[in-house]
Amino acid sequence: MKRAERVIRVTDRLLQIEGQEALRGHPPRPPWIRIRLSADPKVEQTRALMRRLELNTVCEEAACPNLSECWADRHATVMILGSVCTRACAFCNIETGSPDAVDPREPEQLARAVAELGLEHVVITSVDRDDLVDGGAGQFAKSIERIRAAASDTTIEVLTPDFRRKPDALDVVVAAAPDVFNHNLETVPRLYRRIRPGADYRHSLAVLARAKDLRPELFTKSGIMVGLGEERDEIRGVMDDLRTAEVDFLTVGQYLRPTREHASVECYRTPGEFEEITSEATERGFLVVSATPLTRSSYHAGRDFRRLRAARALRPES
Repeated sequence: MKRAERVIRVTDRLLQIEGQEALRGHPPRPPWIRIRLSADPKVEQTRALMRRLELNTVCEEAACPNLSECWADRHATVMILGSVCTRACAFCNIETGSPDAVDPREPEQLARAVAELGLEHVVITSVDRDDLVDGGAGQFAKSIERIRAAASDTTIEVLTPDFRRKPDALDVVVAAAPDVFNHNLETVPRLYRRIRPGADYRHSLAVLARAKDLRPELFTKSGIMVGLGEERDEIRGVMDDLRTAEVDFLTVGQYLRPTREHASVECYRTPGEFEEITSEATERGFLVVSATPLTRSSYHAGRDFRRLRAARALRPES
């Protein structure tokens, strides 16, 4: 199946899943969750450019509900190291299996896409590549270097895997000097075995703390999904852990089940609850908090980077 067809089908499933979940006793999708579709020609232009340069986007592979809105704004999160992941997280729509060899052309193709789109801010992410000695860290570094050469004014955000059991991999990425380092915790510790098998909560926290230790001026960022069965006190505990690791930016969004084979939605947090989460996180000292039902790691990443810089400027002692 072509990737574009696969994304359309996944989007259809997202739009239809409310009735399916209701029939199975799961909570129906509430009225405040609406997937935005756009007829803006820039959506197809962005898709065509990614096809021509043979690049993957997490927007498509993960069936992000914000794809149309972001692509209409010429923002895409590019996924390097292929489109097949070596892990099988219960929330994620990305294909699991044995990945292809790393494409040496990828960093240059990515830099060309950034330059052609005229991006002010780009997000680079990847699948987990447990099969690689460095976990793909070298490809992240090369991608950053090529973008700096092709589009020197573009700010760069990386959303990395945990590089578990990959000594020095994190150091390689941070040494390439991205503007933002993002690694998502995804959920609360109690749910890791069910939701994020193969990962370790404390290790992920250590990744974020280490990135800040290596480059104190680096903006660090992390996010979680809600609606998977976590308790509010557990969310607060994650916030406290992230602040102990000196993370600057927190994202919190509602989990939406991509297919019936994925983890069920246990509850839909209300807009009021997201406002409370925002207040609680702000009180804990995060520079920026984005907590809404449709918040995703890279949603409005460019404007949020500007917010980060402005917030730090008002807190010069940090």
